[in-house]
Amino acid sequence: MDTKTFTIGILTTTAVILLTALVILQTLPQPAVASGGMTVTGGDFVMTVGRDSSGDQEFVYVIDGSSQRLIVYRFDTARKQIQIAQGLDLGELRSEKNPAQGRGRNRPGRRP
Repeated sequence: MDTKTFTIGILTTTAVILLTALVILQTLPQPAVASGGMTVTGGDFVMTVGRDSSGDQEFVYVIDGSSQRLIVYRFDTARKQIQIAQGLDLGELRSEKNPAQGRGRNRPGRRP
């Protein structure tokens, strides 16, 4: 056997192995990954996902338009349960009076 035939045999075997690995990886089910900016609406509900600043936990934010509530859910990996991380009444936020509201003087980080 000469070196040319041996090289062709090695390259063919390598190509078959790589093709088999590619087919196996493509047929495996992909895990569900939530990325920022993924928002879904349905009826009076708006759902979106996000992460904390360290990137360790992912959250699902649900806004109920009819009851004006925001509920934040997180997944507890130790218990394998979905838990409520925080609930917020959006109606209360709107009812708070701000004297500079509507005049363009209310800047974030500054008090009127």
